Amino acid sequence: MKYFAMAAVTVGVSFLAHEVGHKILAQRYGCWAEFRAFNSMLIVAIAMSFFGFIFAAPGAVFIRGHLTKEKYGKISLVGPLTNVIFAIIFLIAKILTTGIVKEVSGYGLLINAWLAVFNMIPFLSFDGAKIFKWNKPVYFVVLAVAASLMVLQFYV
Repeated sequence: MKYFAMAAVTVGVSFLAHEVGHKILAQRYGCWAEFRAFNSMLIVAIAMSFFGFIFAAPGAVFIRGHLTKEKYGKISLVGPLTNVIFAIIFLIAKILTTGIVKEVSGYGLLINAWLAVFNMIPFLSFDGAKIFKWNKPVYFVVLAVAASLMVLQFYV
């Protein structure tokens, strides 16, 4: 039950912040932006987690409006960047704490680093594809930081 609670809090907050980041920036650019849940994918994600594999795509923000390649890239960037920032916060907490807080922080670090790396996939409709089209140096820096955080979790 403890691990389910840790997963619910860290994954839920991380996913929500990622998607809200997309929505807020899109709306600041004057676009229509709406989150749409994929309930069937949420069920698949929960089922897969019992087999030790986490893959979740329970929804996404849909955006309509006139966007330049730069603005679309920045809207896409805000999601993985949110996860990188959360991963860094969890890393610091993991280093500075003990007990259950350290354990939750370690899980938060893992989830956020993984979400950032996963979303940086440069294909299809992943955030990484739009960031890569807009600005390759930004793409590679964010990917390198996220991947470094994934590796670093094993050493702290």
